[in-house]
Amino acid sequence: MERADFSKYGKAFQEKLVQLILQERIFADQIWEVLDINFLELKYLQVFVSKIFEYKEKYGVHPSHSMVATILRSELEKEDEATQKLVRDFFVKISTTDIAVDGAEYVKEVSLDFCRKQKLKGAILKSVDLLQKSSFEEISGLINEAIKLGSDNNFGYDYKADFEKRFELKARNPTTTGWKTVDDVCGGGLGVGELGVVVAPTGAGKSMVLVHLGSQAVKLGKTVIHYTLELQDTTIASRYDSCITGVPLGDLHGFKEHIYDKVQEVEGDLIVKSYPTKSASVNTLKTHLERMKQRGIDVDMIIVDYADLLKPTVAHKEKRTELETIYEELRGIAAEQNCPVWTASQTNRSGLNAEVITMESISEAFNKCFVADFIFSLSRTVQDKKENTARMFVAKNRNGPDGIIFPAFMETKNVKIKVLEQTDETIEEITVKTAKDQLQELKEKYKKHKLSGG
Repeated sequence: MERADFSKYGKAFQEKLVQLILQERIFADQIWEVLDINFLELKYLQVFVSKIFEYKEKYGVHPSHSMVATILRSELEKEDEATQKLVRDFFVKISTTDIAVDGAEYVKEVSLDFCRKQKLKGAILKSVDLLQKSSFEEISGLINEAIKLGSDNNFGYDYKADFEKRFELKARNPTTTGWKTVDDVCGGGLGVGELGVVVAPTGAGKSMVLVHLGSQAVKLGKTVIHYTLELQDTTIASRYDSCITGVPLGDLHGFKEHIYDKVQEVEGDLIVKSYPTKSASVNTLKTHLERMKQRGIDVDMIIVDYADLLKPTVAHKEKRTELETIYEELRGIAAEQNCPVWTASQTNRSGLNAEVITMESISEAFNKCFVADFIFSLSRTVQDKKENTARMFVAKNRNGPDGIIFPAFMETKNVKIKVLEQTDETIEEITVKTAKDQLQELKEKYKKHKLSGG
């Protein structure tokens, strides 16, 4: 006969269930109706959950983490020392991790199904005695009530009941950009569930910047999936080789052994997946990510090079509407995968020779980047390319100030990009100054031409 507890699911399953009861008020309310504490096989989990439910019943609200800490310090005296230690150690373990509960939806579905079936079995057994009394209405009410218990009761965010949730610290877990000056203004980098966009004209180095961002994550031990819709996967991988090792792109073949050794030392993992331009949609990426998860590969960062080259999942009459939808879907992926997503956007013609690329230069749809959390543009004039310089303009920043200009050093031959301290100059001042520099350069060239007798 099957045991009426969670023993067959194991200790890890039960710990995840209890963690979810603490972290998710709506789920806790739902399972509260059907969970018998004895369904939990382990004593310390029984005690932990009972303290949460006792607080909810007495005060009518879900306890915060800080309140649970207080309860566990002061209300465990009836338990033996071993149980007290196990309860407190468990609370510390689930409170010091920022990682979401793995397989949360499965745990919730299975545990609710199990509990509801147990409640229904109990109702059916009670109905046997009622049958002898021909109390059909009572039987019907008993069964119907058992079926209703534990059903979905998520009516939304309760302004009063979920009060504590508004004051919980949100864990962004940002991944560094590799540029301290940029990290300082965006809260340490791009956080989980956030979308970052690099805006630049064709040939300015969008792909190089995305490789730099991916390389920083890989060097930190993270798993990066880099989707390329324009360049071959081996081309992108070679750029990672150069960015990580410092060996110029043109010299990679001559330093094969050196690069191999350096790559093996890198703690993280990189998967480069290429698709022909406009052949893959956001749904295509979702399917690929799901296959990666089935193989046990957990993604820490996603890079899409670049969003404008994705195929829309639904065709629209206007291209700008299609692009807006694509960016919204990419941010959806960031939330679903609980990781940052970086992509790029190409400017229109006005951005080709712009000294600083502002939001107005984003091609096709000004609104397409509104959904992003962090947007910066990269501008490089002909002179900049000669001198390996560039300018970065922070156009949007949900986690800090924007409208900031950073001078940058950019050497594309070995994917070396450094962002320097911000400048106090305005966009207009930079534009005028650069125009004067260009005029001076033309005058000097003309003088040399005259002296040479041209």
